[in-house]
Amino acid sequence: MQRWRVPLGFLCAALFLFFAQPTVWTLLAGAIVALPGLGLRAWASGHLKKNESLATTGPYAYTRNPLYLGSFIMGLGFTIAAGRAFLVIVFVLMILGIYLPVMRVESETLSELFGRKYERYASEVPLFWPRFSPYRQNETNFDSALYLRYREYRAAVGTLIAWALLAAKAIFFK
Repeated sequence: MQRWRVPLGFLCAALFLFFAQPTVWTLLAGAIVALPGLGLRAWASGHLKKNESLATTGPYAYTRNPLYLGSFIMGLGFTIAAGRAFLVIVFVLMILGIYLPVMRVESETLSELFGRKYERYASEVPLFWPRFSPYRQNETNFDSALYLRYREYRAAVGTLIAWALLAAKAIFFK
């Protein structure tokens, strides 16, 4: 599933676009939901050093998977923007079928890489839904170089393109 999550995400996006019936109001409501998800992904990318050190600061102090939580929030926003209730089912199935198994596999990998440190972290920080208080108070600053290194800006570009396509469909294909 790890290898298929991105291609399946694009396939789902194409299905969403095909079946979407956006309006100005659904686009606005969806944007209000999706933008915080995009911001969460950006924030998370500035605290992640994949396989080098265990990320426990920034949003990782609240959830072990802020990138996936951000994607979930963005996806929920796109689902709202699409204006079709049945797409909620497609979206939920995609999250449960693709991202939940991937999170479990990644958790096992982190356990192998970081051992007891990860186990302690995992015992206190939820897999997906965030906790209300941070795991640790020793906050590190956001590193914009990491944001660029992981090319997280592509999520922002993709969001703009998807929103433009939905807006075009709302305007030209009523």
